[in-house]
Amino acid sequence: MTKRELVVDVAERLGYTQNEVSDVVQATLDAIIELLSEGKRLEIRNFGVFELRTRDSRIGRNPRTGEEVPISAKRVGTFKPGKALKELVQNQTPGASVGIAPAAEPATQPGAEPQGTAF
Repeated sequence: MTKRELVVDVAERLGYTQNEVSDVVQATLDAIIELLSEGKRLEIRNFGVFELRTRDSRIGRNPRTGEEVPISAKRVGTFKPGKALKELVQNQTPGASVGIAPAAEPATQPGAEPQGTAF
């Protein structure tokens, strides 16, 4: 699934426009990137933890020539799934969709009339 497909799916589930959902998704990703760049971690209960890890320097090998090449230490972002996510993925049949129910009713926009309400 791409970010665009995620935006379309969430917009359909919640009844918001794709532009609104796209802004929220991008702001969320930007916040995660900012936290990681500052060396902080982000824990989302029942989902997982985003954090930075440092990879030590090492000696690698050029696959074409076989020559040894020094690889410097670097920081990388990692994700560790939470318990609920692990269990959901473990119990999922391969190829089946995840059984997450959509929102019961679309959310109303601020200042908009509620949908389906009779006066």
